[in-house]
Amino acid sequence: MPQNSPLVALGDNELPATSGRVALLTLGCARNEVDSEELAGRLDAGRWQLTDDANDADVVLVNTCGFVEQAKQDSIDTLLAASESGAKVVAVGCLAQRYGKDLAESLPEADAVLSFDDYTDISQRLTSVLAGQPHQAHTPSDRRKLLPLSPVARADIDVALPGHGSVPLGGDRHAELPAGVAPASGPRVLRRRLDNGPTAPLKLASGCDRRCTFCAIPSFRGAFVSRPAADVLTEAAWLAEQGVRELVLVSENSTSYGKDLGDTRLLEQLLTGLVKTPGVLRSRVSYLQPAEMRPSLIKTIATTPGIAPYFDLSFQHASTGVLRRMRRFGGTETFLALLASIRELAPTAGVRSNFIVGFPGETADDVAELERFLTSARLDAVGIFAYSDEDGTQAAELDDKVPADETDRRYDRISRLAEELTAQRAQERIGEVLEVLVERAADDEPLQGRAAHQAPEVDGATMLDSAPDLAPGTVVRARVVDSYGVDLVARYETTLVETTL
Repeated sequence: MPQNSPLVALGDNELPATSGRVALLTLGCARNEVDSEELAGRLDAGRWQLTDDANDADVVLVNTCGFVEQAKQDSIDTLLAASESGAKVVAVGCLAQRYGKDLAESLPEADAVLSFDDYTDISQRLTSVLAGQPHQAHTPSDRRKLLPLSPVARADIDVALPGHGSVPLGGDRHAELPAGVAPASGPRVLRRRLDNGPTAPLKLASGCDRRCTFCAIPSFRGAFVSRPAADVLTEAAWLAEQGVRELVLVSENSTSYGKDLGDTRLLEQLLTGLVKTPGVLRSRVSYLQPAEMRPSLIKTIATTPGIAPYFDLSFQHASTGVLRRMRRFGGTETFLALLASIRELAPTAGVRSNFIVGFPGETADDVAELERFLTSARLDAVGIFAYSDEDGTQAAELDDKVPADETDRRYDRISRLAEELTAQRAQERIGEVLEVLVERAADDEPLQGRAAHQAPEVDGATMLDSAPDLAPGTVVRARVVDSYGVDLVARYETTLVETTL
């Protein structure tokens, strides 16, 4: 505890009036954003002052990403840059969880490397670091082994699940939480927003039970665990009170939601419950597995007012042979049939996906098959990744590696094709009438927002032409008149929902 820090009472606990200043830097995906906001809620409850300026902080907490090589390097570079501020530097998140003591030994610039198990005591951990006390980093292990193999047997097992926020603060379930932290309803949910935009991610579940040969995420994120629907709905209502108008439901695999709670169709029920949340205008689901898309889920997403007709489908490739080596299912014809079933219900539905090129054993014919699928699929957004071996994955041990220079050529070729095709798809939308959520207003620049087929950060934006001065969170009707790549220009027609913020 910092010296000369006055104490205040919180239930039966005593906490310092101020524990110090902490800057929280978040890298990686929207799931990490939720985890950071839970950490922020716990730190706020522990009387830490949150600051946006690392140079004004006593501790810089870096929520790292450990998905692919570039993400790892970005996390390390961020930790090194943070150390130049003179503050104590603490690593959390996927890179920290995945490598533990190895990261601590190779990166002495970090004063501590913490695991997911440290999150519930994050305030005490940072207090210890600030006081100069050493922290023994954890030895990494396969977190899937912490939970029973059967999903329905996982509900009552006590395992740290970042972003679920269900552990009571300081052991006192009746203590008042600081302003800005989500209130209790059943199990306590801790979260503090780190921005004031009209969109926010909302975590559905943690972990994954799939065994894709290229992916290490399940080994350090653990087996699949759904959040109870009541917790999700409570947090959704709180986010709406904080000014959120669009919810982005995130997890490692959203189509599995509810399987460990005894109801494989619970996601459909949850979505119909979310649309009744006062203040929430739109919800979208991300991270959908094509092999798990059931007709009832497709219909719910495609036709329910208040749910964006948006399908973030994890195809990864289109060649049946490559997909089998990835330990995945489907292929060009199966995927095109899925897209046809979606567009039969919602002709203008948004669809995005990611693809890996250069996977071990991939041939020129496989690449041609991927090109055939992309050309036929009419996707709104496409992410292309060049394969690289990942520690601890089965794919790293496979033979028939594609040479790095050939992988790079295939990456460039497919990336150019994807860019051309998604630009064409945007052009097809000229003339469409969209409902656009205004996100940003800047002096002397057009208003910028997103339509239902555009997810935050990854799918492009819609610029509003001839629009009046509108606050973020407003929803307008606008007609598409032009496109630039995946971005659209739409002429304002009328305001549908005016923000009250």
